[in-house]
Amino acid sequence: MAELLIVGGGKMGAALLGGLLRHGRDAQSIVIVEPLEPRRKELTEIYGVRATTEIEPASGTILATKPDIVPTVAREAAEKGTERLLSIAAGVTLATLDDATGGLLPVVRAMPNTPALVGQGAAAICGNDAASLEDLAWAEGILGAVGTVVRTDEKLLDAVTGLSGSGPAYIFLVAEAMIDAGVLTGLSRIVATELAVQTLLGAATLLSEGRPPAELRADVTSPGGTTAAGLRALEQHGLRAAFAAAIEAATMRSQELGRT
Repeated sequence: MAELLIVGGGKMGAALLGGLLRHGRDAQSIVIVEPLEPRRKELTEIYGVRATTEIEPASGTILATKPDIVPTVAREAAEKGTERLLSIAAGVTLATLDDATGGLLPVVRAMPNTPALVGQGAAAICGNDAASLEDLAWAEGILGAVGTVVRTDEKLLDAVTGLSGSGPAYIFLVAEAMIDAGVLTGLSRIVATELAVQTLLGAATLLSEGRPPAELRADVTSPGGTTAAGLRALEQHGLRAAFAAAIEAATMRSQELGRT
């Protein structure tokens, strides 16, 4: 029996695999299920794990497939004797997973985001009635290999999706806007891009040290200075309202997808 089975060798499955190996997990303890032969060969060559086309018994199974086939895969994993499941499929509820597995199998549902690909992900998890604190800790250990993990109630996963699941795209749009504005004010696109990306990275690093965003913003904002003028323009154009609307819209869309 494999210690860990990862079903799906796409970007997120491979990101979790790479993160676990970087954190000291033995490659021989992991098996990855991938239907495409070239991708199986690639995963084996890059990570040194065994890749197969068939779901096998495992101490724990990660479902990293497309959401529409997750119930089928979950059912097969349960039938093959997996001891616990972690699903990272968006919109697939615990109730759906329980229906597929019989409701007695410990199941943890997670909402990660794409920065997990570079080890800087943010994920929220919740468990079904059969999931123990040990099962949640197991899921945290896996997702913690590629970023930050928080626990939440399932009813709040749609809000997590709206904030952090979709959030990287908001930041990418901000980066685009900053670069375009830099070009508009006379910078070359190459220079504007380098400055904007490093500014976002530096600001995020400062935030990660724990000081409140309002304090950091105040540090940069001299009375009557350039930053104050820029912030006033952003407020006049409704920046806060735009972000609130975006996160609310993404949250509502996540709720709709979960119902369907």
